[in-house]
Amino acid sequence: MEQNLSHYKIFYEVARAGNISKAAKELYISQPAISKAIGKLEDSLDTVLFTRNSRGVQLTEEGSILFEHIRFAFDELTAGELELKRFREFHMGHIRIGVSNTLCRFIMVSYLKGFIEKYPHIKITIENQSTSQTLAMLEQQKIDLGLVAQPKPQKNLSFLPVMEIEDIFVATPSYLENLRLREGDDADIFQAGNIMLLDRNNITRRYIDDYMSTNHIQVNSLLEVTTMDLLIEFAKIGLGIGSVIREFVADELESGRLTQIPLNSPIPKRTVGFVHYPNRSSGALNSFLAFAAEQKSL
Repeated sequence: MEQNLSHYKIFYEVARAGNISKAAKELYISQPAISKAIGKLEDSLDTVLFTRNSRGVQLTEEGSILFEHIRFAFDELTAGELELKRFREFHMGHIRIGVSNTLCRFIMVSYLKGFIEKYPHIKITIENQSTSQTLAMLEQQKIDLGLVAQPKPQKNLSFLPVMEIEDIFVATPSYLENLRLREGDDADIFQAGNIMLLDRNNITRRYIDDYMSTNHIQVNSLLEVTTMDLLIEFAKIGLGIGSVIREFVADELESGRLTQIPLNSPIPKRTVGFVHYPNRSSGALNSFLAFAAEQKSL
């Protein structure tokens, strides 16, 4: 069949036109070339497809059967070309993004807002999960893009940095005052206070654990929280000293509602960005990455 694909196209056009000369003009080939192609197709199928008369050509019964199948095939091809054209003209597509609740709320939403305004016809699917789950789904090709704190270098994995974040410890002024009244001015607040951290499955928690271990910080009373949002809220109501991201409590720090705990050695900053595999790109994904890079440069 493969060697006859061009012959089928010629057969299709001749059947539609009912005339070899008209088909020749449509296809920009000579009439003898059309007659030769039809003859080869009839020979390969061992079937007469057209009868000739003074007005042109007419499909035989066998030719009509073949034409119905050919017409359907070429209609589908035309529909596919039109859909592809529409896809390009309207910048359509689908992007699946993995991101934690915290990064989604404080970073991702702002990117999505601008991107959707620019590309309203691209479908966005958000998978809310931990960074480790995002990286796993990215590797399994279940998502196209992830917003994460910069992971360890991995083969073929590209990282587009968008901002730096700084982990800090915070508490309300009233909590710190009550802690000093109860334990004294010289008390080690990490041993005397109620320390609130994310749960152990969280990559941020592991980062903080490494920092505390390196700096010999020991905790007596520990409260584990599942999300950064809850951790911030618990800190704001005076439940304890929370390990949070400075950029996400900027308003509370500026207003004095929360106070940053001074550390002998500041926690090293981290970089947040978009991760993806370049060899799995698509038009929609490339548009998003270009948009993200453009926002970063503003």
